[in-house]
Amino acid sequence: MLEEFERYPLTFGPAPIERLPRLSEHLGGAVDLYAKREDCNSGLAFGGNKIRKLEYIVPDALASNADTLVTIGGVQSNHTRQVAAVAAKLGMKCRLVQESWVPFPDAVYDRVGNILMSRVMGAEIELVDEGFDIGIRESWERALEDVKARGGKPYAIPAGASVHKFGGLGFVGFAEEVRAQEAELGFRFDYIIVCTVTGSTHAGMLVGFAKDGRADKVVGIDASGTLEQTRAQVMDIARNTADLVDLGRDITDDDLTLIPDYAYPAYGVPSAETNDAIRLAGRLEGMMTDPVYEGKSLQGLIDLVRKGYFPAGSKVLYAHLGGVPAINGYSYLYRNG
Repeated sequence: MLEEFERYPLTFGPAPIERLPRLSEHLGGAVDLYAKREDCNSGLAFGGNKIRKLEYIVPDALASNADTLVTIGGVQSNHTRQVAAVAAKLGMKCRLVQESWVPFPDAVYDRVGNILMSRVMGAEIELVDEGFDIGIRESWERALEDVKARGGKPYAIPAGASVHKFGGLGFVGFAEEVRAQEAELGFRFDYIIVCTVTGSTHAGMLVGFAKDGRADKVVGIDASGTLEQTRAQVMDIARNTADLVDLGRDITDDDLTLIPDYAYPAYGVPSAETNDAIRLAGRLEGMMTDPVYEGKSLQGLIDLVRKGYFPAGSKVLYAHLGGVPAINGYSYLYRNG
């Protein structure tokens, strides 16, 4: 579906799929769990799901003759860190707006993890005291105008690269990549679990798996806490992406599976159950996840298995989207493990 779109390679190749036998057995053994490791997909500052998206955005940025990538996220944004890495790789400048999306009081929250790496990679960072929202932000629009006023040529990348016109393409590619890996494995996954916030990762997967009738088997675990806004944004991106790749059918509300039960107590703030999930995967599989995104989708996966959401014998693929560096901003929570 992506043959006509230019791709700038930033990943090592297909992200590996690994079985999670100890976690599967711990949860009763009726469901076979696997992880696709987007957290190991690139050498650019620990990689992650946004690198896959940026492969289809970079050609447009280069064609525009821009000299500065401008994007936005929270203080511990994985997305902004990955944009900073890509800008460094391309020899471009990077302007990052980092808003106060997470009400978390750790004393080193704005000095470690993702934001530390962005600073090391040379990004210009503006801290803005504004709360969480997945929509277009005034602070980001001001930053674009400021780059222009200073003689620069900005290229606009919205939060999560999500509402960008090419934001969903990378995870259409994810679905095509999974199909090729399934052919090698000799079986097909019954469900795919993904964390959903700004929406284009889930939307791209939805479109990609719609090709073989599995759109509704992409199970989004909402970590935004803004369910209706997130649902609307996923659907909008999915429909635009389906048109872009000539899917050949409409995307309907029945295609979207989005579970709201695990976003509490707030965006970016882990619950006790999130922390339990992080520890469980770490101790059983050596697989690290973060408190903002992957810890919550992992919490959802574990709870859904325990509740019998997946029929016995199901093969379930957990999309590990990366983001582990954010855990450094929560160091006090995990000081004793």
